Amino acid sequence: MKDERLASQSKIQNPKSKIQNAAPFLKWAGGKQRLLAQYQDYFPPRHTVRRYFEPFIGGAAVFFHYQFPRATLSDKNDKLIEAYRMVQQNVDGVIRALQPHRNDADYFYAVRAQNPADLSPAERAARLIYLNKICYNGLYRENSRGEFNVPFGRYKNPTICHESRLRAAARALQGARLLAADFEETVADAQEGDFVYFDPPYAPLSATSSFTSYSKDGFTVADQKRLAAVVADLTARDCRVMLSNSSAPLVYELYDGRPPYRLIKIQARRNINSKANKRGPVKELLIINY
Repeated sequence: MKDERLASQSKIQNPKSKIQNAAPFLKWAGGKQRLLAQYQDYFPPRHTVRRYFEPFIGGAAVFFHYQFPRATLSDKNDKLIEAYRMVQQNVDGVIRALQPHRNDADYFYAVRAQNPADLSPAERAARLIYLNKICYNGLYRENSRGEFNVPFGRYKNPTICHESRLRAAARALQGARLLAADFEETVADAQEGDFVYFDPPYAPLSATSSFTSYSKDGFTVADQKRLAAVVADLTARDCRVMLSNSSAPLVYELYDGRPPYRLIKIQARRNINSKANKRGPVKELLIINY
C-alpha cells in the first residue's frame, strides 16, 4: 500500500519540473529563506535525490526553493500541518477565508480568542496564516494549553492574503506527503538514495536565548540527543542528511569529530529578539554526512 501511494504521488508531480515563484506563505522563526544562497553549494543535486524528507517543515523555504521529488513534509505541530494540507487541497477555500481579515488590533485579538474547533478546516488554516502575518515579529508560539499567544504586531500595511503566492505553494505541494508526526516517525522508512533535511528548534546558545515553544510540547535537550541518534541511524542506512542548528556547545558535543559528519559555519541574522539592537549576525552550523 505504501509503495502504491508513493507511486501515485510521483505521477502527480514530475520530478524534473519545478513550480515557478513557489515561496513560503508563512513567516517562521529560524526560516531559511535568507540562507539559501549559503546552503546551495551543499545540497545534493536534485536529480540524484530519490525521495526528500523534511521533518521540521516550518515555513518550508527549502522545499519551495528546491522542490525535491517525492517529498514527505512533517511537523509535530498539527495545526501547522493542517494549514499546509488546506493550501494543498483547498487553496480557493483558504483564500476566500483569508480575504475578510484585516489589520486591526481589536479584530486581531478577537480572532486570536476564537476556538479553532468552531471553524472549518479552511477557516482554521486562514486563521493561522492571518495570525502569523499580523502578530508581533511574525512569531508562532503556543502556551502550555496549545493556544496561540503572540501579541498584535502593529504593521503599517501587511499583505494578509498573498493570493499568487498561495496558489504557487498549492501547486508545489501537489504530490507531497504531509504528516503531523514526530521527526523520528517521519524518517522511519528512509533508505539509501533518500535525502533528509532537519531544521529543528535550535539548541540554545545560553540560558536566556532558548526559543522552542512553537508547540506546547517544546523541544528539549533530550530531543536534541534523540535527533543526533536518528541522524546516526540514517547515516548507517546510507541516507544523505543535512542538519541546521546553532553553534551551541551541545551541538558540537553531539556531532563534531564524528565521521563522516562535516560541520560548516553559516552566518545568519537573528530576527527574533524583544530588543532590536540584539538582532544581528550570529554563527550557525550546517551538518552534513556526505
